[in-house]
Amino acid sequence: MAGQRRSAVDRSANSDLAAAFEDGSAYIPYLAVGDPSYERSKAYVEALARGGADIIELGLPFSEPIAEGPTIQNAIVRALKGGMSPELFFQFVEELDVDVPLVCMTYYNLIYQYGRTAGDGPGPEAFVEKAASAGISGFVVPDLPAEEADPLRAACDEHGLDLIFIVAPTTEGDRLERMMQRVSGYVYVQARLGTTGARSDVSDQTTASLDRLADYDLPKAVGFGISGGEQAERIVANGADGIIVGSALVDIVANGVENDEPTEAVADRLETLSRELKAGAQRGDEARQANVDAK
Repeated sequence: MAGQRRSAVDRSANSDLAAAFEDGSAYIPYLAVGDPSYERSKAYVEALARGGADIIELGLPFSEPIAEGPTIQNAIVRALKGGMSPELFFQFVEELDVDVPLVCMTYYNLIYQYGRTAGDGPGPEAFVEKAASAGISGFVVPDLPAEEADPLRAACDEHGLDLIFIVAPTTEGDRLERMMQRVSGYVYVQARLGTTGARSDVSDQTTASLDRLADYDLPKAVGFGISGGEQAERIVANGADGIIVGSALVDIVANGVENDEPTEAVADRLETLSRELKAGAQRGDEARQANVDAK
């Protein structure tokens, strides 16, 4: 039975993130906040919302981003050089003019140490409280193992935020079970092994990962490598509830920096690709429903 292995704690009732999947597959873009500057980054994130984003993942730059490929690593370097910090990140979130849920993607050291800088001592509580007040709906923390996530999970529960885990193609057995006992909002399904980066193909590992998660009654969004509408369509048609796109969008920002392009031109391209990705996901919904109707 679907959902029979879910956590005994049902966190979905008040989840803005889970609700974003209710009307069809969700398009979830990612950008590093502050890349290449505070104001330009704001314009770029707002362009993603205009392009049809259902949720936006905002990267809080960290100096050792172990899950990221060169494209996003370079974006993080640009953001850090521009002065991005946790406090500026929270200000950025408060000033954004978007009407979609926002997820903070960062690394646990920043979350854990924030309390020390805030005068409360180390631990996740201070960061989560500040994020909730700024308007964040959840977290993706790539370097936090599920078995060490209980303090962050408790802080998220206290403040009504979701905690999303990344399920790799190799995640199974007890490790998968521990993640699924603690996850909420949606599951980030890693489409392939390795680091982030745009690809032109769709990995066979994606379908296997989705099949492995089929019994869990929580939205599954696939990321790592999606770069265009046709890929988005195939992934959703094969069972994903959403798509997560980062490097293909960050490439647009990087090209804008390299060619010294106006902010509006870069924002327009981000919006255009977003519309293509969202339309591909919607076609995937239609294809999947057609397959159901044909059976």
